[in-house]
Amino acid sequence: MEDYPLKVEGGKEDDSRRFGMGQTTKDQMRTNVINEIISTERDYIKHLKDICEGYIKQCRKRADMFTEEQLKTIFGNIEDIYRCQKKFVKALEKKFNKDHPHLSEVGSCFLEYQTEFQIYSEYCNNHPNACLELSRLTKVNKYVYFFEACRLLQKMIDISLDGFLLTPVQKICKYPLQLAELLKYTNPQHRDFKDVEAALNAMKNVARLINERKRRLENIDKIAQWQSSIEDWEGEDVLVRSSELIYSGELAKISHPQAKSQQRMFFLFDHQLVCCKKDLLRRDILYYKSRINMDDMEILDVEDGKDKDFNISVKNAFKLHCRDTEEVHLFCAKKPEQKQRWLKAFENERRQVQLDQETEVQKKQAMLNASKQHHAGKPKAVTRPYYDFLMRQKHPTLPTTLPQQQVFMLAEPKRKPSNFWQNISRLTPFRK
Repeated sequence: MEDYPLKVEGGKEDDSRRFGMGQTTKDQMRTNVINEIISTERDYIKHLKDICEGYIKQCRKRADMFTEEQLKTIFGNIEDIYRCQKKFVKALEKKFNKDHPHLSEVGSCFLEYQTEFQIYSEYCNNHPNACLELSRLTKVNKYVYFFEACRLLQKMIDISLDGFLLTPVQKICKYPLQLAELLKYTNPQHRDFKDVEAALNAMKNVARLINERKRRLENIDKIAQWQSSIEDWEGEDVLVRSSELIYSGELAKISHPQAKSQQRMFFLFDHQLVCCKKDLLRRDILYYKSRINMDDMEILDVEDGKDKDFNISVKNAFKLHCRDTEEVHLFCAKKPEQKQRWLKAFENERRQVQLDQETEVQKKQAMLNASKQHHAGKPKAVTRPYYDFLMRQKHPTLPTTLPQQQVFMLAEPKRKPSNFWQNISRLTPFRK
């Protein structure tokens, strides 16, 4: 018989079942997982405290060596993370049953802090920049000696600063693994079961959100590089309205009044379609020609044959129709499958815009809920073996032989590689 709290009539727990039987193997395993969660949280708080007090505090005393901008680059928002984690570990300890750890109900703590954990997104996005800045500084001996003096003064273990700064990246990855293990050893009748199950999904969503934001940030960098490679650019930057390339390819654009056909390269971003012309001699050079606001357009599939609007015969064609001005743009692909890919891309573009709008609403609502809770008095691809090694370490190290991009990939799930940017690179290398 399992030794977990069970509610009976009157809302009271059946003490005979709670205390009358010895712990089962499953209960003992749950005890082990709970103890591991509490233990690693306390260790993690010490890491964060050592970084904030041992490094940041000392760095701020040396304005001759560090600017505030440099410190922001190196340490990111780790002080915000430290404040958040101190509250989180207190919440965990309140739910920790010292006499019977397997009866602890910690799932609600993760649910309560799932929104606040999103601050890790900023830290993870900044982490590669932190490593680059540290690499630059540690080429100068005085910085090497200074960082080592900070470590010794704080009586920290023998790990370099970049190893300590990897800890938050590792920690946010480890929560879903710990919760999955906890759920495994939590009986479905345990009062914590539903909360642990919901917490596991919540922390997976947090990790997914962080990865998505990182991916979008990388896309933004690539879009900026792409635009800088386009000759004769006019108007506002793509990034003013867009943050992701949806699709790209070559199409014939047919214009009024002579129904003249022109081969152009088109790049579909969220909210806009950018039209470019290839250089006659150097086909890898593109010239900006125009753009279309996709928010005003509706997509019309056109059957093969004579088009009455343009009075010409078309094949593999579709139209963009402006609802406000009644302006019509006619496009033709070379093959039927290319046309279908474009039609699918336009659907994806609208879906992406809708998703972004819903996310903004959810973010505002989450912040509103968090604010209400606060006022109510509530607390606010590396190789698999190396990934497993990092997950087992309380004090992760950062090998100098492993490229930083690979180290950072421990926070990334495996995903099918996209060939969008490979295709663009072949057409428009990021150079002039």
